[in-house]
Amino acid sequence: MKFKDYYDEKYVREFGEKLAGARAGFDVKAFCGAVKGKLDDKELFPRLDCITDAMEAALGDDYGKNIGTLFDILGDELPRAEGMFTYGWWLWPAGRYVERHGNEDRALSLEFLRELTKRFTGEYAIRPLLKENPAEVMDELILWTRDESVHVRRLASEGVRTRLPWSPKLYAALEEFERYTEILTNLKDDPEKFVQKSVGNNLNDLFKDAPEKAEFIIEKWRASGSSKAQEWIIKHGMRNRK
Repeated sequence: MKFKDYYDEKYVREFGEKLAGARAGFDVKAFCGAVKGKLDDKELFPRLDCITDAMEAALGDDYGKNIGTLFDILGDELPRAEGMFTYGWWLWPAGRYVERHGNEDRALSLEFLRELTKRFTGEYAIRPLLKENPAEVMDELILWTRDESVHVRRLASEGVRTRLPWSPKLYAALEEFERYTEILTNLKDDPEKFVQKSVGNNLNDLFKDAPEKAEFIIEKWRASGSSKAQEWIIKHGMRNRK
């Protein structure tokens, strides 16, 4: 089965039932009917957009109320670093909705993404927030680098990548380079490989867009000492350097 086929009409029915459990009066039949017969000829992201369109129509225009509903369906946090890309796929339309509308209420959106990422990635949904208000959002991400949740710490890094796969390029890292450097520096000794890989991928991206800035970060780190985690991150970040 191709991954896109996960988002089929059976999935839509199950997702709609979750929404109905959190929102009185949610019309599951109308939600399902809005996508019936429209998914089979679509690739992954058009399918997600079709489902998100139907969800928007069924929920209405009140962003704050809708985020409250999405909060209520999140379920339990993942107990370990593993599992985000195993068990959390069903939540992608929730992230897609925030990706579209998050700047209507940035504080609420960040609060939601901090919880979403403990179940499924928020790395795509946070990027429009960063594009619109990079300094404000990165100030929040700096706080997230100290979070007890490995998933929140990872999002602090993953969201600011310049070349995140499946996402348009984003240059908040260059526009707010001091803040960006603080985010990566706070995570350079993180004990979790899940976070280390994200920080290394940031450096790898940065070498493609502004290699002198990537070198600056590495030199700054090495001037203040070393650690096993830091050296793994640097090696991972430099893996495509000739």
